[in-house]
Amino acid sequence: MWSRRRFLENLSALPLVGGFIGAGGVPMVEAAGAAAAGGSRDYFKELGVKPFINAAGTYTAMTASLMPSEVMDAINYASKHYVMLEDLGEKVGERIAKLVKAEAAMVTSGAASALTLGTAGVLTGMDNQKMVDLPNLANMKSEVIIQKSHRFGYDHAVRNCGVKLVEVETRDELERAVNPQTAMMLFYNNNNPVGQIRDQEFVQLGKKHGVPTLNDAAADVPPVENLWKYTAMGFDLVAFSGGKGIRGPQSAGLLLGRKDLIAAARRNAPPNGNTVGRGMKVNKEEIVGMLAALELYVAKDHEKEGKEFDKRAETIRSSAASVPGVKAEVFVPEVANHVPHVRVTWEGGSRAAAAAIVNAMRDGEPSIAIRNEDAALVIGVWMMRNGEDKVVARRLKDSLERKNSAA
Repeated sequence: MWSRRRFLENLSALPLVGGFIGAGGVPMVEAAGAAAAGGSRDYFKELGVKPFINAAGTYTAMTASLMPSEVMDAINYASKHYVMLEDLGEKVGERIAKLVKAEAAMVTSGAASALTLGTAGVLTGMDNQKMVDLPNLANMKSEVIIQKSHRFGYDHAVRNCGVKLVEVETRDELERAVNPQTAMMLFYNNNNPVGQIRDQEFVQLGKKHGVPTLNDAAADVPPVENLWKYTAMGFDLVAFSGGKGIRGPQSAGLLLGRKDLIAAARRNAPPNGNTVGRGMKVNKEEIVGMLAALELYVAKDHEKEGKEFDKRAETIRSSAASVPGVKAEVFVPEVANHVPHVRVTWEGGSRAAAAAIVNAMRDGEPSIAIRNEDAALVIGVWMMRNGEDKVVARRLKDSLERKNSAA
């Protein structure tokens, strides 16, 4: 095992090379050489960044998911060759469209980028001058209809294009809101259960009034069928995150849908300059990595994986429930992150007490990330690696027992 002493002893035998200064005043280039002498370089340790077991889920702040080795192989392959970015994007889009049974597809720099580029494509079509003008909407439609219950933290990605979001609640309000300035109708898939206008009716209204519909389904795989469910339902555009359940690059996403709108969205994206999407670059490595991840995901034995998730959830649930006064249950969210989770509550629980356990788990060894919803702890099992469910179960039980003893 590498100790700090052995690290410094090896470092002293290396030639002095200039470079960035790391923790403890050790030049980063020298640190790289020392680590290489004994195996893989531990970048996170050098930087003082603490890795953790992900028992929370595919949250951006927690760096979402881990990419399979096949995806990294694809990324490494792409890193060794030059290609024309537009050619690669087009060909990968064609391959992805076949995989997900869509008219067309493109890889974007995350689901938020898919929302911006999809909106831009709707607004500009193939008009180059309109692409340059965005977000100035002179000579373009300027309104996007959204249910009030569907307003969400990422609709700023749509507003990046300069549009005004028009809130409605009922079918009648939506139909009265449609006017010559209506460019698009935006749907947040996660909130389908709470909106008065459900997905199929929303699509039907879009078709009735000739208004394109965009569905943000960023976190809505699994199930795998969702990759083609919403385009088959009739949504003109659908956005997915690439780095969540699909386990592609975290900074990649997918925009699926109508061929003409995808073509226009692509024109608003890099490498094209002077567009609203110019900063939303996806490199060749991410594009090929996203394709590899999607191929793996579609071909995966989802039933087998689901049984493994169930097993992990029960391991954690039963361990937590063995603590006196603690209630633990397995649940599956209806839409987003549609996989088993464990919810843990206890007599006299509070938000502060739950947050204290979240912090204790994160600060311990090994560090474990869980989350709380008000007074309940929520543990997600699908981003764990094999065997980590047992570690989480043991640590969670210990934390709950310490809570009892301190009461």
